[in-house]
Amino acid sequence: MTLIEESVQVDVPLAVAYEQWRKVEDFPLFMRGVVSIERAGELTHWVVGVAGAYREFDARTTEVVPDERVAWAAVAGEVRQAGVVTFHRVGEDTTRIMLQLDVEPQGLLERIGEALGFVDRQVIDDLHDFKEFVEATHGGPPGAPRAA
Repeated sequence: MTLIEESVQVDVPLAVAYEQWRKVEDFPLFMRGVVSIERAGELTHWVVGVAGAYREFDARTTEVVPDERVAWAAVAGEVRQAGVVTFHRVGEDTTRIMLQLDVEPQGLLERIGEALGFVDRQVIDDLHDFKEFVEATHGGPPGAPRAA
C-alpha cells in the first residue's frame, strides 16, 4: 500500500468543514474521480473512475470523533484503501484539514499512475476542490461572495 498525506487550510469554521466532509453523498460535486456514493446501512457504496475505468467498492466508517476525525476502510470491492481525515482549528473561521490515505493500486495502469504521482496529484486536487466547494457554499473568507 502507498501512504499519501496531504493537508489544506479552509476559510470556514471547524464545525462547518467537519459537517460538510461528513456529507459523503456530496463528494461527486467536488471530487473529480468520484462518480457516486450511496449509503447502504452502515456502509457507503462508491463508484469511482480510476485510470479510465470504473471501480466499485464498499467502505465502512471505522472511527468518528465529532469535529475532530473520521476514519474509514474499504471492506469489499475493487478498490483497497483506508484513510483518516482530521480537522484542526487554526482560527475562528479557519480550519486545517489533514488527510492520510493508504491505497493499493490494482493492475498495471494504476501502478504506473501511482508511480508517476497521479494518485498524489488527485488527492491534492480533491482537497483543493473541497476547499473551494466548502468556502463557496458556506461563506469562505471575509468579504467573499456566497454561492446561491
